Amino acid sequence: MNTEKITVAIIGCGSRGKDTYAEAQKKLQDQMQIVAAVDIDPKRLYEMETEYGVPKENCFCSADDFFAQPKMADIAFICTMDKAHYAHAIQAMKAGYHLLLEKPISPYLNECKEIEAAAKKYNRHVIVCHVLRYTAFYKKIKECLQAGVVGDIVSVQAIEAVAYWHQAHSFVRGNWRNQEEACPMILAKCCHDFDILLWLCGKKCKSVSSFGDLRLFKKGNAPEGATARCTDGCPYVDSCPYSAPGYYLGQLRDGKTGWPVNILNSHPTEENIMEALKTGPYGRCVYHCDNDVVDHQVVNMQLEDGTTINFTMCAFTKNGFRKLRIMGTLGEIEGDMETNRIYLKPFAGETTELDVYALSDDFSGHGGGDVQMLREVIALIQNGEASGSSITTIGQSMESHYVAFAAEESRVNNGELVNMSSFLQDQG
Repeated sequence: MNTEKITVAIIGCGSRGKDTYAEAQKKLQDQMQIVAAVDIDPKRLYEMETEYGVPKENCFCSADDFFAQPKMADIAFICTMDKAHYAHAIQAMKAGYHLLLEKPISPYLNECKEIEAAAKKYNRHVIVCHVLRYTAFYKKIKECLQAGVVGDIVSVQAIEAVAYWHQAHSFVRGNWRNQEEACPMILAKCCHDFDILLWLCGKKCKSVSSFGDLRLFKKGNAPEGATARCTDGCPYVDSCPYSAPGYYLGQLRDGKTGWPVNILNSHPTEENIMEALKTGPYGRCVYHCDNDVVDHQVVNMQLEDGTTINFTMCAFTKNGFRKLRIMGTLGEIEGDMETNRIYLKPFAGETTELDVYALSDDFSGHGGGDVQMLREVIALIQNGEASGSSITTIGQSMESHYVAFAAEESRVNNGELVNMSSFLQDQG
């Protein structure tokens, strides 16, 4: 087995590229080394140089400048905004890089297909960051299903509770608020969920229907007298649950300086956070933004063997979490990622409660999924083949995107049933 350290180039040094993957290098320093970085923000490149040891001459302000150089690493981490993924992924594969590609693959189905085709053409590994597969929580549920705890799966209920503050940060004020700038929320947020649900069931999707819309975060729902910015003397600044100063300064005063506060400033203080709220996008009133993505959506899926899945995404929860119930011919499994508990309920036996905290010593970043994913990616690049139980091909990752695109097609057509085979044929 090859244990030589792999080399990494990070393209896009924001929350995922710098704060997640570069930070993970500290835990994996014997296995990976970041040797190049690309970002349009010189401050981020300076941090990549000074905090994570990337040579100054290997820090680039444009992807074109980076790709003009000879191949510099074994693998490129594509962590740019959604619409840039396609160009960067194609350039990187042509240049000889394997890819760790942030989800979604692309906001456009044809570009997703072209990235998949390029991976085959250039014989590159392309691992999409569906990090839930790598968590102790979902790995244990998969293990229980394979052991036959529920028999044959008949139906699944799942929910992603986005959390009111996360919705406001990312999907009302933030980078994923507008479909023209990013992509539909069901793709941006929930291709994670579709991937994990299809993986757990071990089946492909046959048909989809979906309903959802933008319920709250629009101008007509603004309280009388609400200002365009929370910092413009808004009379509701101390009472509104979506108050930007209330949330971000509250997080800071509780000692929480990581995501999402550090999106406003990499080294947050009360002074620079307030300045960011006065001048940047995160200080805007949630009712006076240019957002158009949904704040709630339900998706119904019928799998190829008749198994049904009901999935709900909703912004209007206090905390962010995922829960699911898997119902089969011999029993059921309930999982609560918020408490990290799994309940096995065989019809012919007693209920067993599993404490997921006993299964791992790392629950950082998506329940430990971020670091474990990197471990499996490193092993794949070192040895040329998958050694972990969760790592997936670009083709397998495409299945989750097919569902997301079909769900959005159904939603905008008032819940019209979408046959997956016909839909994909129509989409070319």
